[in-house]
Amino acid sequence: MKKWLVSLILWLPVYAHAALNVFACEPEWAELAREVGGGGVKVYAATTALQDPHRIEARPSLIAQMRRADLVVCTGAELEIGWLPVLLREAGNAAVQPGLPGYFEAAQFVSLRDKPTRLDRADGDVHASGNPHIHTDPRNILRVSAALTARLAEIDPANAAAYRSRGQDFAARWNAAMTRWQARAAPLKGVPVVVQHASFLYLLNWLEMRTVATLEPKPGVEPSVGHLARVATQLQATPARMVLRTAYQNPRPADWLAQRASIPALALPYTVGGSDRASDLFGLFDDTLDQLLKATP
Repeated sequence: MKKWLVSLILWLPVYAHAALNVFACEPEWAELAREVGGGGVKVYAATTALQDPHRIEARPSLIAQMRRADLVVCTGAELEIGWLPVLLREAGNAAVQPGLPGYFEAAQFVSLRDKPTRLDRADGDVHASGNPHIHTDPRNILRVSAALTARLAEIDPANAAAYRSRGQDFAARWNAAMTRWQARAAPLKGVPVVVQHASFLYLLNWLEMRTVATLEPKPGVEPSVGHLARVATQLQATPARMVLRTAYQNPRPADWLAQRASIPALALPYTVGGSDRASDLFGLFDDTLDQLLKATP
Protein backbone atom coordinates (compact mmCIF):
# COMPACT_ATOMS: atom_id res chain seq x y z
CA MET A 1 0.00 0.00 0.00
CA LYS A 2 2.82 2.40 0.91
CA LYS A 3 4.58 1.67 -2.37
CA TRP A 4 1.37 2.46 -4.24
CA LEU A 5 1.04 5.81 -2.43
CA VAL A 6 4.66 6.73 -3.15
CA SER A 7 4.19 5.89 -6.83
CA LEU A 8 1.04 8.00 -6.98
CA ILE A 9 2.75 10.99 -5.35
CA LEU A 10 5.66 10.78 -7.76
CA TRP A 11 3.33 10.51 -10.74
CA LEU A 12 0.96 13.37 -9.90
CA PRO A 13 3.38 16.33 -10.35
CA VAL A 14 4.53 15.00 -13.70
CA TYR A 15 0.96 14.73 -14.89
CA ALA A 16 -0.01 18.17 -13.53
CA HIS A 17 2.87 19.91 -15.29
CA ALA A 18 2.87 18.00 -18.55
CA ALA A 19 4.11 20.24 -21.37
CA LEU A 20 1.64 21.52 -23.93
CA ASN A 21 2.07 19.96 -27.36
CA VAL A 22 2.42 22.79 -29.88
CA PHE A 23 2.13 22.04 -33.60
CA ALA A 24 3.80 24.89 -35.50
CA CYS A 25 3.29 25.08 -39.25
CA GLU A 26 6.49 27.06 -39.91
CA PRO A 27 9.93 27.30 -38.22
CA GLU A 28 9.49 30.94 -37.20
CA TRP A 29 6.40 30.15 -35.14
CA ALA A 30 7.99 27.03 -33.69
CA GLU A 31 10.87 29.16 -32.43
CA LEU A 32 8.56 31.87 -31.11
CA ALA A 33 6.55 29.24 -29.22
CA ARG A 34 9.77 27.99 -27.63
CA GLU A 35 10.77 31.54 -26.68
CA VAL A 36 7.46 32.27 -24.98
CA GLY A 37 6.58 28.77 -23.79
CA GLY A 38 9.93 27.63 -22.44
CA GLY A 39 9.69 24.35 -20.56
CA GLY A 40 5.93 24.57 -20.57
CA VAL A 41 5.70 23.54 -24.21
CA LYS A 42 6.87 20.73 -26.45
CA VAL A 43 7.07 22.12 -29.99
CA TYR A 44 6.85 20.26 -33.27
CA ALA A 45 7.71 22.14 -36.49
CA ALA A 46 5.81 20.79 -39.50
CA THR A 47 8.15 22.35 -42.08
CA THR A 48 11.77 23.43 -42.45
CA ALA A 49 13.43 26.48 -43.99
CA LEU A 50 14.26 24.41 -47.06
CA GLN A 51 10.60 23.68 -47.82
CA ASP A 52 8.10 25.92 -49.59
CA PRO A 53 5.33 26.43 -47.00
CA HIS A 54 2.79 26.82 -49.80
CA ARG A 55 3.37 23.26 -51.00
CA ILE A 56 3.58 20.64 -48.27
CA GLU A 57 2.33 17.06 -48.45
CA ALA A 58 -0.18 16.15 -45.74
CA ARG A 59 1.83 13.11 -44.65
CA PRO A 60 0.60 10.56 -42.06
CA SER A 61 3.38 11.70 -39.70
CA LEU A 62 2.00 15.25 -39.74
CA ILE A 63 -1.52 13.97 -39.13
CA ALA A 64 -0.25 12.02 -36.11
CA GLN A 65 1.42 15.12 -34.68
CA MET A 66 -1.73 17.16 -35.27
CA ARG A 67 -3.81 14.51 -33.49
CA ARG A 68 -1.93 15.00 -30.20
CA ALA A 69 -1.57 18.80 -30.42
CA ASP A 70 -2.94 21.08 -27.71
CA LEU A 71 -2.23 24.20 -29.75
CA VAL A 72 -1.75 24.75 -33.48
CA VAL A 73 0.27 27.84 -34.44
CA CYS A 74 0.30 28.74 -38.13
CA THR A 75 0.60 31.80 -40.34
CA GLY A 76 -2.86 31.71 -41.85
CA ALA A 77 -3.81 34.13 -44.65
CA GLU A 78 -4.10 31.03 -46.86
CA LEU A 79 -0.37 30.29 -46.77
CA GLU A 80 -1.12 26.69 -45.72
CA ILE A 81 -4.41 26.38 -47.61
CA GLY A 82 -3.16 23.42 -49.65
CA TRP A 83 -2.35 21.16 -46.70
CA LEU A 84 -3.41 22.44 -43.26
CA PRO A 85 -7.17 21.83 -43.74
CA VAL A 86 -6.39 18.22 -44.67
CA LEU A 87 -4.36 17.73 -41.47
CA LEU A 88 -7.06 19.26 -39.31
CA ARG A 89 -9.75 17.10 -40.89
CA GLU A 90 -7.83 13.83 -40.87
CA ALA A 91 -6.45 14.27 -37.33
CA GLY A 92 -9.93 14.64 -35.86
CA ASN A 93 -8.60 16.73 -32.97
CA ALA A 94 -11.62 18.76 -31.82
CA ALA A 95 -9.54 21.06 -29.58
CA VAL A 96 -7.50 22.66 -32.39
CA GLN A 97 -10.13 23.46 -35.00
CA PRO A 98 -10.42 27.01 -36.41
CA GLY A 99 -12.36 29.31 -34.11
CA LEU A 100 -11.28 27.55 -30.93
CA PRO A 101 -8.53 28.63 -28.48
CA GLY A 102 -6.36 25.71 -29.60
CA TYR A 103 -6.06 27.18 -33.10
CA PHE A 104 -3.85 30.26 -33.57
CA GLU A 105 -3.25 32.17 -36.81
CA ALA A 106 -0.46 34.75 -36.62
CA ALA A 107 -1.82 36.75 -39.57
CA GLN A 108 -4.89 37.72 -37.54
CA PHE A 109 -2.75 39.97 -35.34
CA VAL A 110 -0.98 42.08 -38.00
CA SER A 111 -1.95 44.29 -40.93
CA LEU A 112 -1.64 42.37 -44.19
CA ARG A 113 -0.22 44.04 -47.28
CA ASP A 114 -0.95 43.60 -50.99
CA LYS A 115 -4.57 42.49 -50.79
CA PRO A 116 -5.63 41.64 -54.37
CA THR A 117 -8.30 43.67 -56.12
CA ARG A 118 -9.49 40.55 -57.93
CA LEU A 119 -9.26 36.79 -57.49
CA ASP A 120 -8.54 34.74 -60.60
CA ARG A 121 -6.62 31.47 -61.00
CA ALA A 122 -5.06 32.97 -64.11
CA ASP A 123 -3.16 35.38 -61.84
CA GLY A 124 -1.18 32.59 -60.14
CA ASP A 125 -1.04 31.81 -56.41
CA VAL A 126 -2.86 34.90 -55.16
CA HIS A 127 -3.83 35.08 -51.49
CA ALA A 128 -7.23 36.65 -50.94
CA SER A 129 -6.33 38.07 -47.53
CA GLY A 130 -3.03 39.58 -48.65
CA ASN A 131 0.65 38.63 -48.61
CA PRO A 132 1.17 36.00 -45.87
CA HIS A 133 4.95 36.34 -45.38
CA ILE A 134 4.47 38.53 -42.33
CA HIS A 135 7.35 37.26 -40.22
CA THR A 136 10.02 38.96 -42.33
CA ASP A 137 9.17 42.25 -40.56
CA PRO A 138 10.41 42.03 -36.95
CA ARG A 139 7.66 44.41 -35.83
CA ASN A 140 5.15 41.72 -36.75
CA ILE A 141 7.07 39.15 -34.70
CA LEU A 142 6.60 41.41 -31.67
CA ARG A 143 2.85 41.73 -32.28
CA VAL A 144 2.42 37.99 -32.72
CA SER A 145 4.49 37.23 -29.62
CA ALA A 146 2.10 39.28 -27.47
CA ALA A 147 -0.92 37.46 -28.91
CA LEU A 148 0.73 34.05 -28.56
CA THR A 149 1.66 34.76 -24.95
CA ALA A 150 -1.98 35.57 -24.20
CA ARG A 151 -3.18 32.44 -25.99
CA LEU A 152 -0.82 30.15 -24.08
CA ALA A 153 -1.98 31.70 -20.83
CA GLU A 154 -5.59 31.14 -21.87
CA ILE A 155 -5.30 27.45 -22.68
CA ASP A 156 -2.88 26.67 -19.83
CA PRO A 157 -3.95 28.98 -16.97
CA ALA A 158 -1.94 27.04 -14.40
CA ASN A 159 1.25 28.29 -16.07
CA ALA A 160 -0.07 31.69 -17.19
CA ALA A 161 2.31 33.67 -14.99
CA ALA A 162 5.33 31.86 -16.43
CA TYR A 163 4.19 32.51 -20.00
CA ARG A 164 3.61 36.20 -19.29
CA SER A 165 7.03 36.50 -17.69
CA ARG A 166 8.75 34.85 -20.65
CA GLY A 167 6.68 36.93 -23.07
CA GLN A 168 7.77 40.14 -21.37
CA ASP A 169 11.40 39.03 -21.37
CA PHE A 170 11.25 38.19 -25.08
CA ALA A 171 9.59 41.53 -25.89
CA ALA A 172 12.33 43.44 -24.05
CA ARG A 173 15.12 41.58 -25.82
CA TRP A 174 13.34 41.88 -29.17
CA ASN A 175 12.77 45.63 -28.83
CA ALA A 176 16.46 46.10 -28.02
CA ALA A 177 17.42 44.03 -31.05
CA MET A 178 15.07 46.00 -33.32
CA THR A 179 16.66 49.26 -32.21
CA ARG A 180 20.06 47.85 -33.08
CA TRP A 181 18.86 46.46 -36.43
CA GLN A 182 17.18 49.72 -37.40
CA ALA A 183 20.40 51.67 -36.80
CA ARG A 184 22.48 49.20 -38.79
CA ALA A 185 20.01 49.15 -41.67
CA ALA A 186 20.20 52.87 -42.43
CA PRO A 187 22.40 52.37 -45.57
CA LEU A 188 19.73 50.08 -47.07
CA LYS A 189 17.06 52.77 -47.33
CA GLY A 190 16.02 53.24 -50.95
CA VAL A 191 18.24 50.43 -52.29
CA PRO A 192 16.59 48.86 -55.39
CA VAL A 193 16.33 45.07 -55.56
CA VAL A 194 14.87 42.28 -57.68
CA VAL A 195 12.96 39.52 -55.88
CA GLN A 196 12.22 36.01 -57.08
CA HIS A 197 8.88 35.86 -55.23
CA ALA A 198 7.08 38.34 -52.96
CA SER A 199 8.55 36.52 -49.95
CA PHE A 200 10.26 39.63 -48.61
CA LEU A 201 7.52 42.23 -49.04
CA TYR A 202 7.34 42.97 -45.31
CA LEU A 203 11.12 42.93 -44.86
CA LEU A 204 11.65 45.41 -47.68
CA ASN A 205 8.85 47.63 -46.41
CA TRP A 206 10.44 47.70 -42.94
CA LEU A 207 13.87 48.53 -44.39
CA GLU A 208 12.40 51.01 -46.92
CA MET A 209 14.09 49.20 -49.81
CA ARG A 210 12.57 49.23 -53.30
CA THR A 211 11.45 46.30 -55.45
CA VAL A 212 12.04 47.16 -59.12
CA ALA A 213 11.29 43.73 -60.64
CA THR A 214 10.03 40.24 -59.79
CA LEU A 215 11.42 37.10 -61.42
CA GLU A 216 8.14 35.19 -61.27
CA PRO A 217 5.80 36.35 -64.04
CA LYS A 218 2.94 35.43 -61.72
CA PRO A 219 3.05 34.36 -58.06
CA GLY A 220 4.18 30.74 -57.80
CA VAL A 221 5.00 30.44 -61.52
CA GLU A 222 8.59 29.63 -62.49
CA PRO A 223 10.00 32.24 -64.89
CA SER A 224 10.85 31.28 -68.46
CA VAL A 225 14.10 32.31 -70.11
CA GLY A 226 12.11 34.79 -72.17
CA HIS A 227 10.67 36.42 -69.07
CA LEU A 228 14.10 36.58 -67.43
CA ALA A 229 15.49 38.21 -70.56
CA ARG A 230 12.76 40.87 -70.37
CA VAL A 231 13.61 41.53 -66.73
CA ALA A 232 17.29 41.85 -67.67
CA THR A 233 16.37 44.41 -70.31
CA GLN A 234 14.21 46.29 -67.81
CA LEU A 235 17.15 46.53 -65.42
CA GLN A 236 19.15 48.45 -68.01
CA ALA A 237 16.73 51.34 -67.53
CA THR A 238 15.94 50.67 -63.86
CA PRO A 239 19.05 49.12 -62.28
CA ALA A 240 18.98 46.99 -59.16
CA ARG A 241 21.71 46.33 -56.61
CA MET A 242 20.93 42.65 -55.94
CA VAL A 243 18.58 39.73 -56.56
CA LEU A 244 16.87 38.16 -53.53
CA ARG A 245 15.49 34.66 -53.10
CA THR A 246 14.68 32.40 -50.17
CA ALA A 247 16.81 29.46 -49.11
CA TYR A 248 14.18 27.02 -50.42
CA GLN A 249 13.74 28.50 -53.91
CA ASN A 250 15.34 27.29 -57.12
CA PRO A 251 18.60 29.28 -57.44
CA ARG A 252 18.83 29.15 -61.24
CA PRO A 253 16.58 32.12 -62.15
CA ALA A 254 18.25 34.45 -59.65
CA ASP A 255 21.75 33.31 -60.65
CA TRP A 256 20.94 33.70 -64.36
CA LEU A 257 19.77 37.27 -63.93
CA ALA A 258 22.55 38.19 -61.50
CA GLN A 259 25.19 37.05 -63.97
CA ARG A 260 23.73 39.09 -66.83
CA ALA A 261 23.08 42.18 -64.74
CA SER A 262 26.43 41.92 -62.92
CA ILE A 263 24.82 42.12 -59.49
CA PRO A 264 24.95 39.67 -56.56
CA ALA A 265 22.28 37.02 -55.98
CA LEU A 266 21.50 36.52 -52.31
CA ALA A 267 19.85 33.47 -50.75
CA LEU A 268 18.42 35.06 -47.62
CA PRO A 269 17.51 32.62 -44.83
CA TYR A 270 13.83 33.75 -44.86
CA THR A 271 13.09 31.80 -41.69
CA VAL A 272 14.79 30.05 -38.79
CA GLY A 273 17.13 27.36 -40.11
CA GLY A 274 17.59 29.00 -43.52
CA SER A 275 21.32 29.46 -42.84
CA ASP A 276 23.82 28.35 -40.21
CA ARG A 277 23.58 31.72 -38.45
CA ALA A 278 19.78 31.82 -38.54
CA SER A 279 19.48 29.24 -35.79
CA ASP A 280 16.92 31.35 -33.91
CA LEU A 281 14.80 34.44 -34.55
CA PHE A 282 17.57 36.85 -33.54
CA GLY A 283 20.09 35.12 -35.78
CA LEU A 284 17.57 35.20 -38.64
CA PHE A 285 17.57 39.00 -38.74
CA ASP A 286 21.27 39.34 -37.91
CA ASP A 287 22.20 37.18 -40.88
CA THR A 288 19.66 38.81 -43.19
CA LEU A 289 20.96 42.30 -42.46
CA ASP A 290 24.59 41.20 -42.74
CA GLN A 291 23.98 39.76 -46.20
CA LEU A 292 22.09 42.82 -47.42
CA LEU A 293 24.66 45.27 -46.08
CA LYS A 294 27.56 43.29 -47.50
CA ALA A 295 25.94 43.45 -50.96
CA THR A 296 25.34 47.22 -50.70
CA PRO A 297 28.29 49.32 -51.91
